Amino acid sequence: MPNFIPSDKVLYLKYPKLVNTFKIENIKQQGFLKTLNESINNIEQKALDSNITPKFDKKSKIVVNHANSSDNRKNKGKINKKNRRGNSIDNDDIFLDSNNNIFTQSSNKLNKYRKKENSKSSNINNISPDNNVNTINKNILINAPLSLKELAEKLQLTDAEIITYLFLKGVFVTINDVIDINLAKDVAKSYNFNVIDKSLDVEFNNNSLIHRSNNNAKILHKRDPIITIFGHVDHGKTTLLDAILKTNFAQQESGGITQSINGYEVEWLYNSLYYKLFFLDTPGHEAFSMMRLRGAKITDIALIVIAADDGLKPQTIESIKYILEMKLPYIIVINKVDKHDINILKVKEELVHHGIVCKEWGGDAPVIEISALMNKNVDLLLCNICSLSEKQSLTADPTNLAQGTVLESYIDKKQGILANIVIQDGTLKIGDLIVAGNIEGKVKNLFDSKRNKIATAGPSSIVQVLGFSKFPHSGILFQVFNNDKNCKNLINNFTKINKDIVSKNLKLLNKRVVLDNQNSLKQFKLILKTNTQGSLEAILDALFKIPQTKVQLNVISSDTGNISSTDIELALAADALIIGFNIDVSNYINNLVKQKNLTLKVFDIIYNLIDYLQESMLDLIEPEYNYTFIGRALVQTVFNMNKGSVAGCLVQQGKLKKMSYIKVYSNSLIVYEGFLTSLKRVKDDVAEVLQDNECGVMCDYTNWKNLDTIEAFDLNEKIKSL
Repeated sequence: MPNFIPSDKVLYLKYPKLVNTFKIENIKQQGFLKTLNESINNIEQKALDSNITPKFDKKSKIVVNHANSSDNRKNKGKINKKNRRGNSIDNDDIFLDSNNNIFTQSSNKLNKYRKKENSKSSNINNISPDNNVNTINKNILINAPLSLKELAEKLQLTDAEIITYLFLKGVFVTINDVIDINLAKDVAKSYNFNVIDKSLDVEFNNNSLIHRSNNNAKILHKRDPIITIFGHVDHGKTTLLDAILKTNFAQQESGGITQSINGYEVEWLYNSLYYKLFFLDTPGHEAFSMMRLRGAKITDIALIVIAADDGLKPQTIESIKYILEMKLPYIIVINKVDKHDINILKVKEELVHHGIVCKEWGGDAPVIEISALMNKNVDLLLCNICSLSEKQSLTADPTNLAQGTVLESYIDKKQGILANIVIQDGTLKIGDLIVAGNIEGKVKNLFDSKRNKIATAGPSSIVQVLGFSKFPHSGILFQVFNNDKNCKNLINNFTKINKDIVSKNLKLLNKRVVLDNQNSLKQFKLILKTNTQGSLEAILDALFKIPQTKVQLNVISSDTGNISSTDIELALAADALIIGFNIDVSNYINNLVKQKNLTLKVFDIIYNLIDYLQESMLDLIEPEYNYTFIGRALVQTVFNMNKGSVAGCLVQQGKLKKMSYIKVYSNSLIVYEGFLTSLKRVKDDVAEVLQDNECGVMCDYTNWKNLDTIEAFDLNEKIKSL
């Protein structure tokens, strides 16, 4: 084993027998380490063969027993190192600092230096704005507001360092405050980080992910595939489902777009066998990214639907990233091939840029060209799905207690809380004790995808469950237990580990600290009520993306279900707007809203809701203007009248115009800004006076002086932005 271990600024010499404080010059000289090693060995050997104890560094407190000591003969060559209290020190490294001084481990100077070096190595990304030291990974993902503590952990900085940096920029924060996206990016960039908005990594939540097959199960049976349909808005996902199921869902959807994740079931004859296929239809709007991710987590086969006349769009690309990252079996479905203005070759080229190469080009991606509207090649697509399902050999144990994922939850007026779930293993039956996160219940009723009552449901089934005591979170894992004790244990464990997702999002949304002075921000308060947990999640996610540098968005309350009188009282107390999404409003609530003079808006299309909120926030912003210079005049004399003072002026440049915006300068200092309310030529009121003409000027300013200068501007209102 070598006697030295070189490091960046430190050299550790292992297992020395003798230590002296000495200085080493020319550390970069060739052959230095070899020479140092030989010298140490020679000195060690001489010390061991001698009866003389060398003089050591007093700070090191190293004691070498004489060679002729009887107790030391058995342990010849061992060094007993002690600290000031006489305790043995086990570490016998020699330390070489950046100034080429060697110290022992027990040296105070060494301890201080090594603490400093360890601190540097454990915080390798702890770089101040003025430091240009390269780090291993300078990319950092910031795509949502986060607390100051979380930002410090991402940047591997101390909380105090970030607080100080923001304080110097005039932003006052504490460790528990939430930093807005723009402010977090500003901090990261100041420390030379490369800020990215999206990550290709897909993180899985153990509470919402379940293995597709249980290899430890005693009885494994073939199960039916779960097929999830992905794609951008208006690319024909629901129309494809209509073609498969012989239904008409597309015309029943608000705005013609899918805004929830729904499950359907169909049987298809393939190779003389009937296959039961379970389809999940996911929304294509950008706000529903969590629903698409949820669909990707539980699917066996993914269908990526792309419109032949539109190509790849943001939500299509997002879905492709999920699928490739999770290594899911998939089929590319190019829809709308019946149209005239299509370019299928361009679609395939775009797919190549995102890592998908079709089979005809030498890749392994199956591509099927269909027309869902004309029912062209839909049967071919179903046959390919069955074939791909056979290759996967999907299995499950129907004798196990059921477990799976909650897709969605909502309240039914007549029955109560209903949850759409996917059973991924085991069998669910009426009377089972079911737990989803910290929500428990007893299954009272089961409904299949056609809303028919059923007694049991096996693996891969997509069913509705009546029996939860509260709304279970969308995307969370559910499990069935034999007894109430196990249910309570799971709930207790979940409560300790997990936090309420929506409450956390609300906290982050409402406590954001932005780069501008937050004390001057106007508040936009609202109460949000939605039909399902997934819709609430999607809307909150969309609100996160609305900038708040000029108007602070404050969600007073958010929940699922219809609007109640409590919501009305809360809106009245907080002076808040009430927003509903896909809910019914009773006549009683409408009358209360009118009596209390509140604002209530209900939407059934998510982008209409978001647009309305953004426009309402824009209305709170004071208008801003661009100043266009139109003329300059010099005050030559001042007339005092009953109505006020009149400045007799000569227009030197351009023109003066009535109701133009003027700035009055006295001794090169601005003494007034406002509108020119009266403009006269001789005794007549005029709209404008051109260059080299005299005129009389009146406005709210009265302290006119000779030789004051007037500059006139046209004001053009800027387009408001958040």
